[in-house]
Amino acid sequence: MACSKPEPAPSPIPPPATPSPAASAQPVTIDLPEPKHDSAVSLEQSLLQRRSVREYKDEPLTLQEVSQLLWAAQGFNDPGGLRTAPSAGALYPLETYLVAGNVQGLAPGVYRYLPRGHKLERVVEGDKRHALAGAALGQSPVSKAAVDVVFTAVYSRTTGRYGERG
Repeated sequence: MACSKPEPAPSPIPPPATPSPAASAQPVTIDLPEPKHDSAVSLEQSLLQRRSVREYKDEPLTLQEVSQLLWAAQGFNDPGGLRTAPSAGALYPLETYLVAGNVQGLAPGVYRYLPRGHKLERVVEGDKRHALAGAALGQSPVSKAAVDVVFTAVYSRTTGRYGERG
């Protein structure tokens, strides 16, 4: 009997606990520009203007825009190590990856965001947006966006403290 449910393609992103593919070599890291901590647009205005889109302009993002996006997602907002996103027990099990394809000044590839130091670490070279779209059941917008942001979880960071309820 044929199954009509599509099978996801393998993910182009390695598991978060896996060392960098070039483990024997020094990993390639990219310093990100400092994020802005103020804006002329209020949070309320941003929420009112928020819309989902599925069609993307064929224009590159700047490294400053990528920096701002990653900082807002998981960046440090406190010298003690607290971040912009909350985490039970400040254990931060989420890892943030950037699948870059069209960013000024950044080679296409998969990068792990390093909140401490506000940097990117390249884990895979080359444009992997089409592979990611395949892993996302063929969603073509994934392959057309300038970047895709992927969140993974390292469950042991929370299960070590909270057990199975993690």
